[in-house]
Amino acid sequence: MQFRAHLHTVNRHRRLVRRYCLKLGLVWQGLTHDLSKYSPTEFWRGVKYYQGWRSPNDQERLENGVSLAWLHHKGRNKHHMEYWIDYGVPDEGGDKGLCGMKMPLRYVVEMYIDRVAASKNYQKERYTDRSALEYYLHGKDFHVMHKDTRALLELLLYRLAVRGEQEVNTFIREELLAGKIPYEQKVLDQLAQPYHREAEK
Repeated sequence: MQFRAHLHTVNRHRRLVRRYCLKLGLVWQGLTHDLSKYSPTEFWRGVKYYQGWRSPNDQERLENGVSLAWLHHKGRNKHHMEYWIDYGVPDEGGDKGLCGMKMPLRYVVEMYIDRVAASKNYQKERYTDRSALEYYLHGKDFHVMHKDTRALLELLLYRLAVRGEQEVNTFIREELLAGKIPYEQKVLDQLAQPYHREAEK
């Protein structure tokens, strides 16, 4: 039973991501998104720790203190912020120790899509346009992310929360991926301000 349920969850998630990616012109990313979830390391742990309402990685982590499926997954999928954690280069003006590197734009968009699809997959009929933002805010203080990447992800999630999917998809396709918006914190934070205010009303 858990085998079929987990397989259905993975397949449904990939279908949702694929549909969004294709709409935005990210064809290869849509076709290859999360293929590592079918690897034995990830898939069989997903079956064993399947919950249905949250990621099995959370349950594996709870029971064992670590999720081997997640460690495998994050090292093979560039749409996860954790893939881009590296040591800074202080001599070049970077931070000391481990820090988030600036993610390529197309992977930030895929990360946004991934969060929306995961929220829909796990929340089902409880999903709203605020779901992905609320999940992000719940763990925001623990994220290791480059300031520009953080600003872009937050802009997309806040805009989704107050304006809906269609407007965000149009913005991504016609402005962001078209190179009309600088991928820089200062610009992105200014664009996000009205959505922050509206979301907090």
